[in-house]
Amino acid sequence: MADGWAPPPAVADFVRLDHDRARRRGFAEAVLCDSKTVEQVLVIAAQVRERGARTLFTRVRDDQAAPLLEALPGAVLEADARIVAVPGEPPPSTGGPVLVLAAGTSDVPVAREAAVTARHLGRAVDLVVDVGVAGLHRVLEQLDLLRAARAIVVVAGMDGALPGVVAGLVAAPVIAVPTSVGYGAAFGGVAPLLTMLTACAPGVAVVNIDNGYGAGHLAAQIAAPWEG
Repeated sequence: MADGWAPPPAVADFVRLDHDRARRRGFAEAVLCDSKTVEQVLVIAAQVRERGARTLFTRVRDDQAAPLLEALPGAVLEADARIVAVPGEPPPSTGGPVLVLAAGTSDVPVAREAAVTARHLGRAVDLVVDVGVAGLHRVLEQLDLLRAARAIVVVAGMDGALPGVVAGLVAAPVIAVPTSVGYGAAFGGVAPLLTMLTACAPGVAVVNIDNGYGAGHLAAQIAAPWEG
C-alpha cells in the first residue's frame, strides 16, 4: 500500500468503499446494484461524486436508474447493459482491441455488459452478435476481426459450444461467458458452463454464468498496453 494510506472508515453500516483500488490495481471499484436498495446505492453514489472517481454501477434496476443519474452529473445509462457509467464518456482507448461475440440475440444483454465494461476500462471494443454455432459460416465471416483482437469475449447459452470453436481459430485468449439462456436441460446456464469448462481448444478461460462484467474486466486487463 502507498505510504500514509489507510483503509477508509465505513461510510455507513452497509458499505466500506475501496478508494485505493484504482491505484492498487489500475481499475476502480465497481458497484453491483441489483440486490441493494435505492437508498444504499445513493449513499455510495454520493461518495463517488465527492471523490470524482471513475466508476461503473452494474446490474442497475429500473427503479435505481433515474435516481442514480440525478445524483451523478455527467453519468450515462447504458440500458441494454444495465450499467450506469460515471463519467459517461469512456477514457481514450489504449492497448489492444477487444472483441465481444454474442452467440444469439438473447445473449446480447450479457455481451453488452462485457463490451461496455471493457470500453470504460480504456479499450477499443467491437461487438458482433448472432454468430452462434447453428450457422458456423457467420463466425467464419468475422475471421479478420477475430484475428485482429488482443482478447475475445464469447457469450453463449444453450449448448455453449461457440468459445471452443473460436479458440480453435485465433491466437488471442478467449474468455467464455455462459448465459442462463436455454431450455430446461440448459439448467439456467449450468450446461453451457460445463461445456466451456471442458472445451477441447486451449486458451479458453471461463467466468461465471451471466458475468459480463467479469469477462469485460478480464479482457481489458489482457489487452492492456504493453509495458517495458
